[in-house]
Amino acid sequence: MKPDLDKTVLPVHALLGLRQLSIPAYQRPYKWGLKNISDLFSDIGRHLGKTAYRLGTVVFHARADGGGAWLDIVDGQQRTLTLLLAVKAIIACRLGTLERPELANMLTELGPAIDAFMTRQRFASRISEVNLRQNYQELRRLVGRPEFTEQHIDFLLNRCELVSFVLDDVSEAFQFFDSQNARGRDLAPHDLLKAYHLREFAGDEEALKAGAVAHWERLQSAHLETLFASYLYRVRQWAEGKPARYFGKEQVDLFKGVNLDRGGHFPYVDALRIVHQSADESGTAFPFHLDQMIINGRRFFEMAEHYQRQVSAIIAGGQKTDSEQPVAILDTELTPQASRIIRTLNSYKRRTRPGDRYVRAMFDCALIFYIDKFGTHGLSAAVEKCFIWAYSCRLRQQVVQLATMDNYVLKHNLIRAIHDARLPDDIHALAWPTLTASDYKNSKGAASDAKDKLLQLFKEMKYYE
Repeated sequence: MKPDLDKTVLPVHALLGLRQLSIPAYQRPYKWGLKNISDLFSDIGRHLGKTAYRLGTVVFHARADGGGAWLDIVDGQQRTLTLLLAVKAIIACRLGTLERPELANMLTELGPAIDAFMTRQRFASRISEVNLRQNYQELRRLVGRPEFTEQHIDFLLNRCELVSFVLDDVSEAFQFFDSQNARGRDLAPHDLLKAYHLREFAGDEEALKAGAVAHWERLQSAHLETLFASYLYRVRQWAEGKPARYFGKEQVDLFKGVNLDRGGHFPYVDALRIVHQSADESGTAFPFHLDQMIINGRRFFEMAEHYQRQVSAIIAGGQKTDSEQPVAILDTELTPQASRIIRTLNSYKRRTRPGDRYVRAMFDCALIFYIDKFGTHGLSAAVEKCFIWAYSCRLRQQVVQLATMDNYVLKHNLIRAIHDARLPDDIHALAWPTLTASDYKNSKGAASDAKDKLLQLFKEMKYYE
């Protein structure tokens, strides 16, 4: 069994025609939803002109049981089940009307294998049963539409491919299964975005693709993870008034935008196309903004590089702690009050507590977004405003958790205010309530009040009475 399938490229019809397919009991539930189905069919439509299109890998454990030989799906269950449902839907909805006899014959031969799998396979999880039923109904609707042509069916069966691996030893299979699931939980979403946007490069940009990959690989994965999870994701979500607690694989669609070659001639795409072409023709840098629609492919990698530099420069500029020396951010010297704020945030004793880190993230996101929109105009005033906004949460709360941070931002949304502002003065003029002694929850006694550097700043700035 193994020599025939191991390290082999299988078209979909060959994969689904395997009579030994099985899903072992240790597999997770089938969790693909309608969004995954939509993405799969969108991919089929976009890549229809290709001679072949890789859908990923499927890893099997070859085992013998009860006199039979089975191929347990160790990795690739979600994709394989979805393909089974799709072809089953095509057989049910289109087999009797196909004009191409070779497609009809192929589907007729696949039918018994798919039916046999569905009959013998048992799913312990109710989640799997619900998603299988829901996705099958959606697939029946999709394959029954007139725009899903026989060309699409041919492409799915014959030119969509998966790479097959076969493991013989059960302990090796479990080890592989555990490592795959561990990677699945811990896999940085930016790696998924890298793969997606590499596929979105224009056909004449191969040299640029190589350069983008080389630069991406030079960046430390931890830095990219922080860039997306702590800054880019939070700003984009909060700017729209949406929660931003966790950035995982389910949230990567936020950084999938529009392909200018295949995005259609909608007015908003035309506007992006004009700016894109103008930047190339003039040789100037593309004018990125944190809350703008992303252009897929090359511009995504340029955006990541731009904000890696920008965020690093802003954060590094705010790390100065030399007493009485002005702080400079992006070569702009801050006023004594704004400089004192930055030095205090980088030196006060409790700054490394988890709650204080969350509050600092709020401050950094607001300042980064302000600079992204208005540059360094009125920067010192912006530092003061961001400080009072973020650290009011710290002083009002005994404990700050991730949910505390997220809820506070959504209730008192300075990020959204920056998004809506026309001028820096729109932000400088925002009013925040003054704290009172009854609001202050970060002290265990009056004696420690005088030692609290954050509280001292609030008093100096007349935001505490």
